[in-house]
Amino acid sequence: MKLKPLADRVVVKLVEAEETTKGGIILTGAAKEKPEVAEVIAVGPGGMVEGKEVVMTVKVGDKVITSKYAGTQVKVDGEEVTIVRQSDILAIVE
Repeated sequence: MKLKPLADRVVVKLVEAEETTKGGIILTGAAKEKPEVAEVIAVGPGGMVEGKEVVMTVKVGDKVITSKYAGTQVKVDGEEVTIVRQSDILAIVE
């Protein structure tokens, strides 16, 4: 199944990177706090949203930081993704 977001919505998937402590212990995603960096999977077309023109500035493949509790989590083909509004994206990670 493929998601096609509408208006100013963006589909993101959280990036779970392993981290190593100073002592060399590797922490998996389950052992640490929820990651804040996500990868953009799909982007809506933008357009008129609540009477204002919205131009989409993120693109597929961008790494972004979103508000911690923003969006709606859904499961697609066994993978958990989050649908957020572009305004819930705080920054693009370069």
